[in-house]
Amino acid sequence: MSFAMDSTQVEEAFPAPLEDFRRQVNEKLRSSVDAVEPPRLREAMAYSLLADGKRIRPTLCLLTYEMFGHDVSIALPTACGLEMLHTASLIHDDLPAMDDDDFRRGSPSNHRVFGEGMALLAGDALLAYALEFILRNSGSLHPERQLGVMAKLIEVVGPSGLSGGQALDLDCQGRDEVDPWTVEEMHIKKTGALIEASVVTGAILGGASQDEIARLTTYARNLGLAYQIVDDILDETSSFQEVGKEVGQDRAAGKWTYPRLVGVEKARERVRTLITRAVEELDAFGERASMLRWAAGVVSGRAAA
Repeated sequence: MSFAMDSTQVEEAFPAPLEDFRRQVNEKLRSSVDAVEPPRLREAMAYSLLADGKRIRPTLCLLTYEMFGHDVSIALPTACGLEMLHTASLIHDDLPAMDDDDFRRGSPSNHRVFGEGMALLAGDALLAYALEFILRNSGSLHPERQLGVMAKLIEVVGPSGLSGGQALDLDCQGRDEVDPWTVEEMHIKKTGALIEASVVTGAILGGASQDEIARLTTYARNLGLAYQIVDDILDETSSFQEVGKEVGQDRAAGKWTYPRLVGVEKARERVRTLITRAVEELDAFGERASMLRWAAGVVSGRAAA
């Protein structure tokens, strides 16, 4: 079965239910930092958090929850917390000491508006506030499920997730040679861990069995790695107008990416393999997983565009 879409289909085929998820997440996020003090920190947090994003991670959380539960409002605080973690990682990634990007989502990066110190604090604050927000707004959750969600999100921030992935990224810069496994490990931690957590927390909240969580973990891990490889492909082949940030910077900065390692076409082949493996894990769920299959198709389509 082919899951590829051309670029027009990717833009036009976004299903209405997912637009509703995005709307709900945006509404919740708009009021989420209203009470944060001091004001300048709140402004810096809100600047990046409320920027126009695709909300892929919260949508994956809500989609997965919907496979097992019915009232998505139960999963909404966790979905918003995931977007806070993602936004924090973007603020930190853009800093001059990290990826040194001046633009994000078509607008100046956080540190270009608020300064490096405040941007660093805004990222730190969002990392912590994500967990606080989930706990304060999930009082009706079964404690065991709440603990499972917290454990997964804490893991995402640490050395087996975002921090470890960024450390590998920095360590590989400027090297004459890097093996594919190191690049994959970097991607799995830096990008894949948060996508995996989005799917897994949705499953936990919905009361999925351990076997179901294991299948969805494998799905999300393959999807997350494919997603990052696609981003690297777009950095080589796309434009500022298409992706909302400067392109070609990875190669200019000496970063090791899949396209640099094996070339664009082989990178696309790797994406197709990963997407096939991801979707195979959904067979056991039948039609309940149709939207997760759709999500995998969008990732594949972005690589082919």
